[in-house]
Amino acid sequence: PRRGAGRSSGSSSSETPRRAPGRATGPKSDTPSSESPRRTDGYRPKRKPSATPSDGSRRAGGKPVPQKPAPPENPLEPIRLNRYIAQAGICSRRKADELILEGRVLLNGVVTTEMGVRVNPGDTVEVNGMRLTPRALDYFLLNKPGNVITTNQDEKGRSSVMDLLDIPEKEALHLYPVGRLDRHTLGVLLITNDGELAHRLMHPSYEINKLYVVRTAEAIKPNQLEQLLTGVMLDDGLARVDDARYVSPDSKHEIGIRLHEGRNRQIRRMLEMMGHEVEHLERVNYAGLTAEGVRRGKWRRLLPHEVKKLKRLVKLI
Repeated sequence: PRRGAGRSSGSSSSETPRRAPGRATGPKSDTPSSESPRRTDGYRPKRKPSATPSDGSRRAGGKPVPQKPAPPENPLEPIRLNRYIAQAGICSRRKADELILEGRVLLNGVVTTEMGVRVNPGDTVEVNGMRLTPRALDYFLLNKPGNVITTNQDEKGRSSVMDLLDIPEKEALHLYPVGRLDRHTLGVLLITNDGELAHRLMHPSYEINKLYVVRTAEAIKPNQLEQLLTGVMLDDGLARVDDARYVSPDSKHEIGIRLHEGRNRQIRRMLEMMGHEVEHLERVNYAGLTAEGVRRGKWRRLLPHEVKKLKRLVKLI
């Protein structure tokens, strides 16, 4: 029967007509009115995709929007003295405060112990008799290959990660890798000249997450996964990981490990202490950064939102 059959068109009733659950009443509209009452039954009208998404990462239809690399910070803007010193690669911002209080910093030839003083364009800053030069801050993500050491230069002449950055020598002068990956470990490596950011990312108090994929010659038993979590005694003390699990249920030779400690060759040493030979070790995530889209041995500059995320992680912003 038709809806409303048997109801008098001229009659009125104090009862509210029943409606199907989840169905809106009233005239249909392509665009919901901002004055309409809020729904309580979970119904949400479908919206047409916006031509400009809020995060700026994709166009309508799912196609990625190209993003420009993070522009180098302007070294000529007035900045706090301790930050100026940190950006020069001398030390962290906190250590710079100590140098200022100790009277070891000269601003325009005059000893200054005032905290919070700013350096303006044209000012000269000296620390322990050495004049500092302002520079732009750069951030690079490298997909490290094997048989390359993580250092600025090697006295034995071995290939280093800095050899893979094909940038002008003047720009690369103050760059250095954040943390270390041993010679045969692959994956994500951050390279920058931002001394304050690098110092905080490596400091254990900020507990920066690092995710690795490890493959061993022999199968890793479930109780050995538990042992990685509870701790393995090394020559420099008890070492443990934050998480360890099989990458695939079909193989016990490959596991994922998450940790925030940064001891030298920690994962290799832990597994070797348990009787395992590591055949492959790759860092697939560092502080939220991955090598997706970057071929082995290649690099890219960080995007603006990536730099902000790193600084937010270590409370610089």
